[in-house]
Amino acid sequence: MLPVITRRRFLLGLAATGLASRVPAVFAQGAERPITRPIPSSGQALPVIGMGTWRTFNVGSDPVLLDQRAHILEVFFERGGEVVDSSPMYGSAEAAMGRLTERLGRYDSLFAATKVWTSDGSATREEVERSEELWGVEQLDLMQVHNLLGWEGHLETLKAMKADGRIRYIGITTSHGRRHSEFARIMETEPLDAVQLTYNILDREAEERLLPLAKERGIAVIANRPYQGGRLFDRFQSHPLPDWAGEVGAGNWAEFFLKFIVSHPAVTCAIPATTQVEHMRENMGALYGKLPNADQRQRMIDYIGTL
Repeated sequence: MLPVITRRRFLLGLAATGLASRVPAVFAQGAERPITRPIPSSGQALPVIGMGTWRTFNVGSDPVLLDQRAHILEVFFERGGEVVDSSPMYGSAEAAMGRLTERLGRYDSLFAATKVWTSDGSATREEVERSEELWGVEQLDLMQVHNLLGWEGHLETLKAMKADGRIRYIGITTSHGRRHSEFARIMETEPLDAVQLTYNILDREAEERLLPLAKERGIAVIANRPYQGGRLFDRFQSHPLPDWAGEVGAGNWAEFFLKFIVSHPAVTCAIPATTQVEHMRENMGALYGKLPNADQRQRMIDYIGTL
């Protein structure tokens, strides 16, 4: 295949010459720096708050919805966000991300994480190429095997593609606490850069085995379902925050929930999803300021238990 100068490569080239450098507003204004965590396998620092696209970016070609999602994405990038996670399972979400990232000229800010989602273990390369085309990138940052579907065949191919420089990082995902035993066995034996799993203030099963194992093996952790699909707000947002919430850097419930997640020493990034600009601003607030220590994390759990 002939080499292709993709939009991302073009923009990165311009950035390297100083013609298209775009300093995020948050830095240009001298605001406090975002909280970051390194990917253990490379040391690359990532902001601890990313963005999911499940349901929220499956908007097809509706111009009104695309404009609204563009506004959300602009706030995300302006507030220092980088990691966006998607999947072929999420309908038109990957295509929307490609269209909107190009519209906003933000390929230089994007860390593109997506997934292989097919039971055909021999279709890995086709899945990767399809996602690259939809996102408008020549090289995806993180390619994950979605919910371990056909993981044996996919992971072998992804390892070879990483060795060839076709993708940067590889990983596996699970959600809703599924297949944790098998997930742990793969983490113990395969050279993974990242895992994605469900972790939030109520769903803490990952603390028992998966998070310590990730720390031990030097694997980045992306936390999905940080709000339990919105149910945490349904249950708790009618209650007041504790009067000590400011001590853990939380000014609203979104920051309370997210700072609990990203303060775990094994967690690299949480990926809340939203269709509301104001909610995106609240999510990105968790990228700054204080994080709770171990005693404060337990206090947060205890407080939730009283509501």
